[in-house]
Amino acid sequence: MLNSKNLCQKLNNREFVVTVEMSTPKGADISNSIEEARKLYGIVDALNITDCPMANMRMSPIALAHLLQNHLNIETIFHLTCRDRNLIGLQAELLGAYALGVRNILALTGDDPKRGDVPQATGVYDVDSIGLIKIAKSLNNGFDYSGNKLESSTSFCIGTTANPNDLSKESIEKLKIKIENGASFIQTQPVYDEKILYRFLDAISKFGIPVLVGVLPLKSYKMAVNLNAKVPGIEIPDYILERLKNNGKGEGLKIAVEFINKIKNVVNGVHIMPLGRTDIVVDIINNVKNIKTDIKKEVL
Repeated sequence: MLNSKNLCQKLNNREFVVTVEMSTPKGADISNSIEEARKLYGIVDALNITDCPMANMRMSPIALAHLLQNHLNIETIFHLTCRDRNLIGLQAELLGAYALGVRNILALTGDDPKRGDVPQATGVYDVDSIGLIKIAKSLNNGFDYSGNKLESSTSFCIGTTANPNDLSKESIEKLKIKIENGASFIQTQPVYDEKILYRFLDAISKFGIPVLVGVLPLKSYKMAVNLNAKVPGIEIPDYILERLKNNGKGEGLKIAVEFINKIKNVVNGVHIMPLGRTDIVVDIINNVKNIKTDIKKEVL
């Protein structure tokens, strides 16, 4: 049984929340996923389970989310993309996830299949992330996409994404539409400059929605340069690049800790993307001053 206070309750109470991103395995064995997740028990509030990121085929996020909750009693957020499922499939996945006890969703449009390891696959995209949020909200209200009444309703906690580096009118308006249609929290793209974050928070303050700030710890100068060049939505400032270039191993950890310490009192939490390096999450949490987690700690 999961912690009595769930993720949405914590966010609504404006408690500081820590979530961590995990990829599903490229295979049917989840033993490594369980062991990596076990390291995070008691120090994070929820695990984000990705849905075939970059359009690379992997295990269903709903399956892994359910299994981790059952094995470790740790709350999960499953990503769901519009790329791989039509309107029937999206609704079926959501109802199945809810029946399995996975109640938190991050709604995503999804990367183009041509970018991934199955380039001959067809992207569906009956709806985009806004449409998926509408679907989840409709299921919460007891109706399917076509307006037919369900035998029982859901109560999903619906998340959406945002890029703090993009404050265009179009981007802010799209975020507003997502919130109006049912999104109840935001997870941002990775941010490395608190000034950029503060401008974003000011731009969306009228929406009154909890924000979890994306933190992607940088392993090296080379990694940072590649992210800047190849990943849309990520902008790493020159002064961060200089620090990574001029200092040794561990500088990326210091940068992440310093950033969280600076912003932790003005946001509702952080979403850490360790790219498989679970141990660095533990190091970050252990080094951030007075970070608030509200999870029952016990030995598994």
